[in-house]
Amino acid sequence: MAKILAAPHMERCIGCHSCALACARLVYKRLSWETAGIRIHSTGGLSSSFAASRCVACNPAQCVPACPTGALKQRKGGGIIFQSKLCIKCGKCVQACPVSAIFQDRNGDIFVCRQCGQCVSFCPHNCLEYREIDGETKTPEVTA
Repeated sequence: MAKILAAPHMERCIGCHSCALACARLVYKRLSWETAGIRIHSTGGLSSSFAASRCVACNPAQCVPACPTGALKQRKGGGIIFQSKLCIKCGKCVQACPVSAIFQDRNGDIFVCRQCGQCVSFCPHNCLEYREIDGETKTPEVTA
């Protein structure tokens, strides 16, 4: 069984970005929510709530064949394994992601959820979960 990061309780989110800061610090060794594999953003409107942009563990992951260097590999059960040393910062994976969950900063560095779950314990309102899946995660339908 594979594990994935889920965000089933975003109605509780206060937009504190603690999860993104934890990811940036623990996974990417940086300290900015702009350098994280999970992003929190407002859904807009007068009664705004928040949404989490993160890898949803597509299977097959559309970003993998878009990468010309093999820096992205399909993860068993869904999602990807990112090998930053192979990345040439072309951004093709960013364009290929159907849920806009791969981020590229102004230096060209790529940030994507690695499905590690390290952000979960940093959420003060338990919005996130790290849960087991059956390995049959499908690529999500995306509407424009």
